[in-house]
Amino acid sequence: MTSPERFGVRLTDGFAHDFPDLGVPWKAADVPEPRLLALNEPLADELGLDPDYLRGDEGLRLLTGTHVPSGATPVAQAYAGHQFGGYSPRLGDGRALLMGELPDGRDLHLKGSGRTPFARGGDGLAAVGPMLREYLISEAMYALGVPTTRALAVVGTGVTVNREQPLPGAVLARVASSHLRVGTFQFARSTGDVELVRRLADHAIARHHPQAVDAENPYLALFTAVLDAQASLVAQWMLVGFIHGVMNTDNTTISGETIDYGPCAFMEGFDPATVFSSIDTQGRYAYGNQPPIVQWNLARFAETLVPLIDDDENAAVETLTAALGTFPARYQEAWTAGMRTKLGLPAALGRPAGSGESAGPGELARSGESAGPGDEVVEPLLEELSRLLSATRVDYTSFFRALIPAAAGDTRPVRELVGELADGWLASWRALDPSAAVMAGVNPAYIPRNRLVEEALDAATAGDLEPFEELLVVVTDPYTELPGRERFASPAPPGSSPHVTFCGT
Repeated sequence: MTSPERFGVRLTDGFAHDFPDLGVPWKAADVPEPRLLALNEPLADELGLDPDYLRGDEGLRLLTGTHVPSGATPVAQAYAGHQFGGYSPRLGDGRALLMGELPDGRDLHLKGSGRTPFARGGDGLAAVGPMLREYLISEAMYALGVPTTRALAVVGTGVTVNREQPLPGAVLARVASSHLRVGTFQFARSTGDVELVRRLADHAIARHHPQAVDAENPYLALFTAVLDAQASLVAQWMLVGFIHGVMNTDNTTISGETIDYGPCAFMEGFDPATVFSSIDTQGRYAYGNQPPIVQWNLARFAETLVPLIDDDENAAVETLTAALGTFPARYQEAWTAGMRTKLGLPAALGRPAGSGESAGPGELARSGESAGPGDEVVEPLLEELSRLLSATRVDYTSFFRALIPAAAGDTRPVRELVGELADGWLASWRALDPSAAVMAGVNPAYIPRNRLVEEALDAATAGDLEPFEELLVVVTDPYTELPGRERFASPAPPGSSPHVTFCGT
């Protein structure tokens, strides 16, 4: 039998070894008829994994967890979490396994690999549709430049999954910087073992935020680094119109990556109240609520770090509260910088986009950058843009794509979308000399349109992968307009039924 190590598939068990209290060693369920449905060859190459090996018998068993390389100890991770605001002390990987760490330090993780001690009555299985959804959306997010877990493969299992109807089963293999979550810290804190929390924090610093080591208080620096990463992440979600749908604390990563694509979808017609998830009946995780929800989740993270910040609990709470209070400004800075780029406007003098630092005229001159309009000009422009989008409920992605020719003087595509309502705003914006070239690199022609995603997943469930594969090609090259692919850039027809998503559990 071929050894996986020959092909570079080496896994270590660092997390399982260092944190036995935060996981349960476990085996994946048997997979009687593994069949490769999707393989991310570019990612495999990046990881040093041989695609031919992964397509073979042993590779498919590795991707479904039924083959474990030497040195690996698969575990179902333990974590707690606030789900829709309610605290659950024991969640964990109910249908997933951390197989181990790859040579570059990233995790290899499975979903749909069978029941674990955290299954809470579930069968531990996953259906083809939801696993291909995560593959498709996570790779689209990666192509859009949004930090995310990556999909390596989806393998059909030959097992029937019983939901509202019998469905073909599948396992998703994904890669992430880690699977440390706010919920991981909540679980560790709930044990009452402060040293466990400290070791977990040290692990998070070493793995994700090593700059915190040299800080006066490394744990406060860790919190600030996670806050920064999450402020940047949710700003990027908002800029592309992404709605996560289930922003529980166990789905908030320490790395700042998007994780767990369940009832997610992309907003089409602009509306801050947009909700797609069937279980979000109160709109807690609506598009416009995502920034404050991230801040709320970070408050829960702060609670776990209190004993590490200061021996005086009141002083620790005061310090963390002050740090948490910087979130709105950090988010606003990230969002404004991103929106400037979407509008083709350079950063203002003394505020390079995304740097978080100021620069003097000399520094700008040396870098060759030109100063963009100041905040006193851009902020009213953005406020008026928000009113325009809300009043027209225009397709969010199409509107920004239509601004690219408008920057060069052709405003017809924009006027086709919103009519004369945009004329005054367009005149103010065009007076700032926006760059169409910059805009073309950040405003996608294609996103995973909801109806197209559902069509592709329905076809795949029925055994036809061609629509999925075609859509995947389009959304992983989102800025290149392709002849004959116009329907992939079109929103749902007027009068279409509201789109509804489900968790896929």
